[in-house]
Order: sequence, then structure tokens, then C-alpha cells
Amino acid sequence: MIFRKRKYVSSGSLSKLALRRFLKNNLALASVGFIILAFFVAVAGYLITPDSTPYANRQSLEITTKKPGFKVYILRITKNEIERNSNFFTTMLYGKKSKFTEIPFSSYYFIDDRIVISEYSEVDSAIMQEHSFDLIDVCYALSYENNNLSINGNLLSFYDVNGKHIEISIEELQQIVIDDYIITKTFLLGTDRFGRDLLSRLLIGTRVSLSVGFISVFISLIIGILLGSLGGYFRGRVDDIVVWFINVIWSIPTLLLVIAITFALGKGFWQVFVAVGLTMWVEVARVVRGQILSVREKEYVEAGKALGFSSFRIIFRHILPNVLSPVIVISAANFAAAILIEAGLSFLGIGVQPPMPSWGSMIKENYAYIILDSAYLAVLPGIAIVLMVLAFMLIGNALRDALDVKTV
Repeated sequence: MIFRKRKYVSSGSLSKLALRRFLKNNLALASVGFIILAFFVAVAGYLITPDSTPYANRQSLEITTKKPGFKVYILRITKNEIERNSNFFTTMLYGKKSKFTEIPFSSYYFIDDRIVISEYSEVDSAIMQEHSFDLIDVCYALSYENNNLSINGNLLSFYDVNGKHIEISIEELQQIVIDDYIITKTFLLGTDRFGRDLLSRLLIGTRVSLSVGFISVFISLIIGILLGSLGGYFRGRVDDIVVWFINVIWSIPTLLLVIAITFALGKGFWQVFVAVGLTMWVEVARVVRGQILSVREKEYVEAGKALGFSSFRIIFRHILPNVLSPVIVISAANFAAAILIEAGLSFLGIGVQPPMPSWGSMIKENYAYIILDSAYLAVLPGIAIVLMVLAFMLIGNALRDALDVKTV
């Protein structure tokens, strides 16, 4: 007698099998890694950006549109303001106002208690303008109302903005300036047309793109699941109203609807998120309604009704967990769509408003440089948008394949 081996389906729940299949998709895993990295960048925010000022908006018009890897000498001059301490989380979320004024320069020399710098310029050094600053004004925040500056030979005596009395020699001041207030700054991705660090603005722009994706998808899931569940479960007049509402919203072009909602809510950070979320629930509602229509007559639903369970409990505790697989796939696609819509709105000038950095607004500000020798100013944020959208689309496709019960 010949015995043949039988093939059995791998043991384990469907969720474990789906996870196992998802982990075999290398492109999906790479996309997950990219999104985790982007999430870390968005959360860390100003803690990891070279320019940690609010909105990464430190402008130096002397160094506009410089190439990646550009280096320049910077003289940092202390502002005459009382320094306000900000905690870790405040700095991470909103940045920290700089206590220095930064001036690019080409060369410097000292004259007693003053420093003279030649302003940065790419033209002939013979026509560069020179500017001089008091050393104590460079190093300390001064109170001009109660300064009482006195010079005794080589010794300076004065009060700072906090009322602290300071005595220091000119030689010590010069060495402090050389050590702490003259720095070399490197712009890894260059500067934009306002002299702002492009890398910092790209990193902070990640926060906008991920935020609009999360919040928009969250809003669309709440509205779509609620309306789709009501229409699919109760049917009749409730279903007719839900389907009519879906068809009306579905017939309006998405971008036009988002623009209309944006005009109604106003321009701003949160308004864009709400506007995008209010236009992305339609597909979720259609899928949820169709899935519930296909399972509402199943035995476990009839058993729940026989046991006297409320409709709310049957829908949200018994039906929805069994129909969420396509909703998860749609959410990944909606996340990518939300990023594209936000970039489009910002490019049109009705999305996130300056000086807040957004990849779409960065393209708008610099798209004219594409035909010049600084195309990277618009290309880099465009590449960031492509990579983020591609990552979510690859994850959506991988989830679709992994959750397909026909191939498990």
C-alpha cells in the first residue's frame, strides 16, 4: 500500500498567518522602516534639526541659494534679552527662540575691545564692507538702563541684563569670542532663497505630512465606519439616506471639495487636516457598508440577536472586527492620498501657511529654480513626497495580499 503525504494548512490564527506573509515582503518591510524613521524625525522635531528656531525660519539673506555642503563663518552676537528657559518637550514641539543674532562673515580682526568683520560676499574682497561690534555686546546680554560700563586700563567692568556685575579683561573677552562666538556652520543640503537651512525645513516638514495623514485617516475612519455600519446593518430608509449622501459626496471632485471646505474653515494647520479628513470617508463608508451587507445574515449575527444583544454591540463587537481587513488596506491608501492632497493645497497657497515648513509649500517657493542651477531646492521636497507616498502604497499592497484569505 502506498501512503501519500497530505498537505495541511499551517496552524495558527488568520492574523498570525497574515503577519507571517507580510514579514516575507521585503519592500513592505523597507517601507515600514522608512515610515518608522520618518515618525522618529517628526516626533524629535527641533531636537535633531540644525536650525532649532521655531519653524526653522532663521534667515540670512547674505547666504541665499547656496549649494549642498556650503560652509561659512558665523559671528554669534548675544541678544540683549532675558533668556527664558524652555523645557525638553516645549523645545521638541515648538522649537526654541535663539538667543543669538548670526552674521555670516569672511574675515575678522580685533581692535582693543571691538571685533571688526568683513561681511560675507562672493564678489571681490576689496569692496567688502566691514562692521565692528563691542566684545561685551557680542558675549553678554546687556542692560543699557543699568550698564555703568567702566574701563580701567585693560579691565572692563559692567552689568548684564540680569543685573550681574562682571569684570573681565580685553584679552579674555577676545579669547571667549574666538572659542565660543565664532563658529563654522555647514549647510548639508544648502540654503533656500531666504538663506534658511534646507535640511531643517525638510525635517520639520515631515511632521506636517505625517500629521495630516494620521488625523485625516482618523477622521475618515470615524465618519466612514459609523455611516457604513448604520446603512449596512439597518438597511431600509437608513441605508437609502446613507447611500444618497455617499453618492452626493462621491460626485464632487476631491480637490474641489477640499478647497471649498478649506475656504469655509479658513487657512491654517488644523483646518487642512479637518478638510482632508472630511473628504476621505466616502470610500471607507462604501466598503464597510458592503462588507456588513454580506455578513449581517451570518449565524453569529443571528445568535447575537437571539441572545438579546443591542444593535450597537452586534455591530461594533461582532461584525466590525470581521470586516476590518479591507478598511485597513484603504486606510494605508488614504494616508498616501492625504499627503498628496496636503502638498497640493500648500502648493496652491491654501494649505499650511508660511513660515511653517511644508513639502508642498517648499516646492511652491522654489519651483522657479528648477530651470536654473538650483533645482535641488524643489526636487528634494518632491523626492520626500514621492518616498512617503510610495512607502504607504507599498504597505497597502502588502496588507492587501497578506489579508487575502483566498491565498492564505
